[in-house]
Amino acid sequence: MIEVKDAALRQAADEGMDAFLKVFTDAYMEALGGQLTADTMPMLTAEQHTLLAYTILRDEVMDGGFCQLIQNGYGAYIFHNPFAKMLRLWGLNDLSKMIYAARKIYDAHREDLERERTDEEFMAMYEHYEVFDDLEDEFVEREEEFTALLAAYVDEHLSLFSHIVCE
Repeated sequence: MIEVKDAALRQAADEGMDAFLKVFTDAYMEALGGQLTADTMPMLTAEQHTLLAYTILRDEVMDGGFCQLIQNGYGAYIFHNPFAKMLRLWGLNDLSKMIYAARKIYDAHREDLERERTDEEFMAMYEHYEVFDDLEDEFVEREEEFTALLAAYVDEHLSLFSHIVCE
């Protein structure tokens, strides 16, 4: 089990929910050698993957939407793993529905969404895939709510996410 220090968690909790979650995801990425690959994926539990996937989703969608998320190689990780199901089980039903809706778009256009593009072609994706706009807008509007719900779940189930080391 991946370890995090109790002192780091307490300090991060004082800084806010984003910092609190980052303690975990930073520990995961360190354990993975900074790379999420087929070889490193078995090192994390389903709960740890769900937390890491949420962080990736949040960072990518807040920065550049679903097109960016997919172009950066995270489409299959987000849409073809039990991520949305886990979110639903954790009580994030609206976010789970959002992921399922985005998956339908992704599955219908996967080959085109994942193909290599120039910067100009990438920017044109935003016009071509306006179908993501409503989902992205809802995510941006509700990101703090989703993050708070996720942070509360993690806080209530710490042992699922890491071994807490007291010093």
